[in-house]
Amino acid sequence: MTPPPARRRRTGDNGTAPTHNLPRRGAVRRAQAITTYGVGSLIAVDHESFVVSGLDSAETSWGADESPRVHERRLERLLEVDHFRLPPASDDHSKDGVRVRRFPLMHSCPECNELQRHRDFNPPPGRSVCGTCEVDLVPSRFVVACENGHLGEFPYWQWVHRSTERGASAPGQCGGRLKLRTSGRTSSLRSILVSCTCGNAPEVSMEGSFRRNALKDLGLKCWGTRPWLGSTAPAQECGLALRTLQRGSSAVWQSVQKSALSIPPWSDSRTDPLAEHWNALRSRHDSRERVQDYLDGAFREGCPIPLDEVMALLAAEREEDPDSETPPSFDHRYRALRVKEYESLSSGNESSEDSRKEQFICETPLGDSGLLAPLGVTGPMLVKKLRVVRALKAFTRLADPDSTTDAKEVPLSASPLRWLPAMEVRGEGVFLRLSEDRLGIWEKVPGVTARIERMRSAHQRVLDQRASDQGQAVPSPATPRMVLLHTLAHVLIDEWSLEAGYPASALRERLYAADDMAGVLVYTATSDSAGSLGGLVAQGEPDRLDQTIRSAVHRAEWCSADPLCVETEASGTSGTNLAACHACVMLPETSCEHNNILLDRALLVGTPEDSHLGFFADLLQQ
Repeated sequence: MTPPPARRRRTGDNGTAPTHNLPRRGAVRRAQAITTYGVGSLIAVDHESFVVSGLDSAETSWGADESPRVHERRLERLLEVDHFRLPPASDDHSKDGVRVRRFPLMHSCPECNELQRHRDFNPPPGRSVCGTCEVDLVPSRFVVACENGHLGEFPYWQWVHRSTERGASAPGQCGGRLKLRTSGRTSSLRSILVSCTCGNAPEVSMEGSFRRNALKDLGLKCWGTRPWLGSTAPAQECGLALRTLQRGSSAVWQSVQKSALSIPPWSDSRTDPLAEHWNALRSRHDSRERVQDYLDGAFREGCPIPLDEVMALLAAEREEDPDSETPPSFDHRYRALRVKEYESLSSGNESSEDSRKEQFICETPLGDSGLLAPLGVTGPMLVKKLRVVRALKAFTRLADPDSTTDAKEVPLSASPLRWLPAMEVRGEGVFLRLSEDRLGIWEKVPGVTARIERMRSAHQRVLDQRASDQGQAVPSPATPRMVLLHTLAHVLIDEWSLEAGYPASALRERLYAADDMAGVLVYTATSDSAGSLGGLVAQGEPDRLDQTIRSAVHRAEWCSADPLCVETEASGTSGTNLAACHACVMLPETSCEHNNILLDRALLVGTPEDSHLGFFADLLQQ
């Protein structure tokens, strides 16, 4: 990562201008630019702090050389972009990187206790030290943010002068200088003391600054600053309440990601060269002659796939378009994408001699799948090859960790762009479904519906509170089959991490839960040494899968936190879990689609008072 470019431009050893003249300020993995350190996030490098620049900022690279293009047709249509780009690589061969800007600008000197903007310390070029004391400056530990995604400096001056008549005035009018020190008595906010040399205000601590209305009581509202966009985007009118946050808090930045499997007919890598020409081809779909003329002009050496297959792709895309005149919502289109994936996973896509360029191979196991019938499991499939594209759509601030929605999304650029950052993962997986007959009977058990209603009500309260100023809240996705499938996926990942040698963070779930869907895909979600070597596919053979499910269910029967865990009336931040904790079914954040909420292992194994709640309760009696 690099800071914004300097005004002066140097030349390279050969006399030519280099890609940039900026020092590197650290390195992150490509995947972290999507999941952890994406646009608008804060990143600490040594003793300095930066915010990652927006995509359309003049200081952002993401050029063609550093950012190879990635295509996934269904996800592109869903997110309304033309293509995706991989983040620049952080290695010795990388010519450039993702640009960052210094933030927060307020720093303090641990030697002279001055608290002021970074530039006012007169640091030497390229260093972050006090020009007087020559010690490392400390970035402000505190920032402010609002639910619209704006980010700003903590108002130290107003905080110090809040008891004076100047509390609502502009900073600096008192003629004094701010000081910050720590008493060292405790590690709490009470020991962080801020003062002003004007002598008109007493020294105050930071205690109470994190109260929800602390800044509102000072008459302060959000002024709409967006430091990640720099000078390309002026401050917006906002006026929402500001919240004080620690600079390293997870509430400062949370990614909004959308993903899709590459499935037929778009999983054939031969179609990749067509991606750049798809808009032109779509406008000519009604005429084979016009399509052929365009292909002849676009591909001098011949189109990589026959004309009949191109026309079939165009027809397949039209079939996915909605029939109604009213455009469907984003959630409906994303659900339709999942339905198509479920159909492909259920029907399979057998390998052949011509499938070397196929990115999705899903086959029926060789063993007898009837072994799984007593478990209520049907239709296991071995996904020997898959490709998942995960795109960073936007980000949120002050997001509730117990919500599965992406409310108040902040775009990655000030103006609309036709591309988004994304990562692709190539791996393997195991897909299985639950018996609809047995599932239908289990879903009607009164104890099951009562537990689900308790979870759904708690989650719906969270969604309603979050959408209180936005109108109608989306309904909670909590249903008996959704919570059952979600918990089953977690215990399977835990079991395979113990028995098959996969770290839990290297596996990921993908749930298919609806009235007409009841399946779960567990797949490798990393491109490192824990990737696709056939080990996960081998676990999907019926005899091994039978042992895995039985063992996972027996492990879920007991938790080291029992009886507290299994008998709890509500768990999680807002009561969106029941019998679920980090000692039994919770997973690393990278493995779970729903932020470790809507989990209940009692739906797998039952409770001591009522064993019939468990879908797999019969296994515990064998």
